[in-house]
Amino acid sequence: MDKLTNNQIAWRAAQDIADGAYVNLGIGFPEKVAQYQPPGREAIFHTENGILGFGEAPAPGQEDWDLINAGKKAVTIKPGTAFFHHADSFAMVRGGHLDVAILGAYEVAETGDLANWSTGPKGVPAVGGAMDLVHGAKRVAVITDHVTKDGKPKLLKRCTLPLTGVGCVTRVYTSLAVIDIDAGRFVLREKLAALSVAELQAVTGAELVLPATIADLIVPEL
Repeated sequence: MDKLTNNQIAWRAAQDIADGAYVNLGIGFPEKVAQYQPPGREAIFHTENGILGFGEAPAPGQEDWDLINAGKKAVTIKPGTAFFHHADSFAMVRGGHLDVAILGAYEVAETGDLANWSTGPKGVPAVGGAMDLVHGAKRVAVITDHVTKDGKPKLLKRCTLPLTGVGCVTRVYTSLAVIDIDAGRFVLREKLAALSVAELQAVTGAELVLPATIADLIVPEL
């Protein structure tokens, strides 16, 4: 089955970030979203370790390892970049000052529950800052492959893994579709043109609500 690449998923998510929005990107795959800001728009990126408004990644060999994000990746600074204590950073999160948080996921439930920190007893020991982000940001979106590496649905009626947050996710950008969570249901907004609704439903672990209009999921070659 044809599907979007991680870069293409990140590009699609970036198109929904408003100009001037304060945005936190989860560690790893979600960090790619910063590469695809639409022309004429500028998001202000926040990282839990205490930087607001940082720039793009430095060129190889030009890294200043005193300037890193929460994922320990080197960043650059630009006019207006602010530095602050780790505690102040989390006060921004918990105080509702972030417009958007974009995170990865192991599972998302149709109720908006998110599981993204542990795959079970052998997982990492604690949920970390994601727990604060999913309930502090005004909007929480997820970017993810539509299925696991062994082909099982990631979008489910109920999560089976330890939860990061309850009822927090409002939109999911996957390798096959864009799906909103509304009133405890998955609502299909966009899908790959070559994919039928029946094929998409077969790899989704909960019923898809079908609105009158479902747009084609169109992204550039990246």
